[in-house]
Amino acid sequence: MSNQPELVISNATVVNSSGRRAAHIVVQDGRIAALLDAAQPAPAADRTIDATGKLVIPGGVDGHCHVAQVTGRFRTLDDYRTTSTAALWGGTTTIIDFGIPRDAQETPLAAVLHKKELATDSRCDVALHGAVISWDETVPWQLEQLAAEGVRSVKMYTTNRGTTMADGDTILKVMREMARLDGLTYIHAEHDPIITDCTEQHAQDGRIGIEHLHRTRPELAEEISVKETLALAEYTGAPVYFVHQSTPGAVDLVSEARTRGLEAFSETCPHYVTLDDSVYSSAFPEWFACCPPMRNPETVAALKERLAAGAIHTISSDHSCYDLSQKRERTDDVRFMPHGLPGVETRMPVTFTAMTAAGATVEQFVSAFAAEPARINALPGKGVIAEGFDADLVVFDPAEERTVDGSALHMGTDFSPFDGKALTGWPAVVVSNGRVVLDADGFHDPGAAGRFVARNGFRQHQSAAAEAAHLPAAIS
Repeated sequence: MSNQPELVISNATVVNSSGRRAAHIVVQDGRIAALLDAAQPAPAADRTIDATGKLVIPGGVDGHCHVAQVTGRFRTLDDYRTTSTAALWGGTTTIIDFGIPRDAQETPLAAVLHKKELATDSRCDVALHGAVISWDETVPWQLEQLAAEGVRSVKMYTTNRGTTMADGDTILKVMREMARLDGLTYIHAEHDPIITDCTEQHAQDGRIGIEHLHRTRPELAEEISVKETLALAEYTGAPVYFVHQSTPGAVDLVSEARTRGLEAFSETCPHYVTLDDSVYSSAFPEWFACCPPMRNPETVAALKERLAAGAIHTISSDHSCYDLSQKRERTDDVRFMPHGLPGVETRMPVTFTAMTAAGATVEQFVSAFAAEPARINALPGKGVIAEGFDADLVVFDPAEERTVDGSALHMGTDFSPFDGKALTGWPAVVVSNGRVVLDADGFHDPGAAGRFVARNGFRQHQSAAAEAAHLPAAIS
C-alpha cells in the first residue's frame, strides 16, 4: 500500500479570506494534510493537479438553499442528487437546506428529519436549518432535539400569513430558546401588514400580474421588518441572521446594530446585486418571480457597494427550483405564483463578476462565498484552506468568461435568470471531500458521498474561530 498522498494540487496560489500565499496542497483521507512551500518540489501523489496560473479557493458554502421544497400546492422540481450536482458544477461543496413544515400537521422536528433522510442522496455535504411557524409547549423540546441533531439554526418568516409566517410572539419565544441553546435565528424580513395591504390595493386596481411584482412589496416593508426584528434580538440576546436582504437601508440597520454590540448578520443573493426591476417589463417577467423582488437600479448599485465593502457578510443563492410551466400557471396574479429562482450553480460567477466590478478583491469574494457562511453557520472544517480542514477546494480561473445558457445548466429546471449574461470567474477543478468531481474531462459523479454536517454552537464556534485567527499561520 502506497504511503504517498492521494492528491496534490501543486503550484497553487492559495486564497483565503485572510490573504494569499503560494503552496502545494496535500490531500489525504478527505482532509488537507499539509500546505507545503511552493518554492520546494511538490511531493509525489496518486494524482497531481498543476494549478500554475490559477487560484485555489475554499469550496463554496451556500447557506440558503431550498431542496425539494413544498409550499402550498407547489413543490420545487429538484432533489438532493440534482441540486448537489449543480452545486458542485458551480464550485459549491456544502449546501444548507431548510426543514420547513409542509403543512400544519408536520412539526419542526419532523420536517428536519424528513430532509435529513432525503439528503442521504446528496453528492456534496449538507447541513440543515430548522423552521418554526407557530408556538406550542413542545417547541422548546423540539429545538433541543434539533440541536442534538446538529441543527443549530431556525428560520422564521415575518410574512406569508396563512402558510409560513410566524407571529411576533412566536419569533420572540423562539429567539429566547435559540439564545439558550447557543443557536442562530434566521429571519425572512418583510412586514406582512404592509405587504398584504399593498398587494390588496394593487389587486383592486387590476395591477396584480407579474409585471407589477416589485410594486407590491416595497423597500419600506423590508426595512421596517428588519428594524422590528433587531429590537426582538436585542431584547432576547439572540444572534440573528437576515436572509436575502435587497436594500441598502436594511443592510445599514444591521450594521448600526452591530456597532451597538448585537450579533446580527446580513445576507444577500446574486440576483439582488445584478438584476434590477426593469426585468418585470421584459419579455419574460416570470423568470424573475421572487420575494423580495428586484429593486430599482440605484438600490442595486448601493447594495453592490455594500457587498464589496464587507457590510454584507454572505451571499447565498436562495435556490428554489421551479420551472417555467409552474411559473406561468398564474402570471396574472402574483399572490398565486410560486416565488423563487434557481441559482446554486451560478452563484460563483455571478457573485465574482458583481463584486469585482464594484472593486472587491478575490479575498473579499472568498469571504462572502465560503469563509463567512462557514463561520457564521458554525460549520466545522469548512470555508478555509488550512491543515486539518476538509479538502473542499476549487481551482478557480478569475479570467475565464462564459455566457450563461440556462438550458445547459444542471439545476433540473428549464431557465436561469442570468441567461445570456457574460460572467467572469468559473471553476476549472472542484474537489469535494478529497475527491476530484469536476475537471477538464467534465463531471465525475461521486455517488451519494455527501455527508450530513452537524454544526457547532454559534458562540462556541465564533470563540474557537477567533482564537484560531490569532495563531501564527505556519507553512510546512
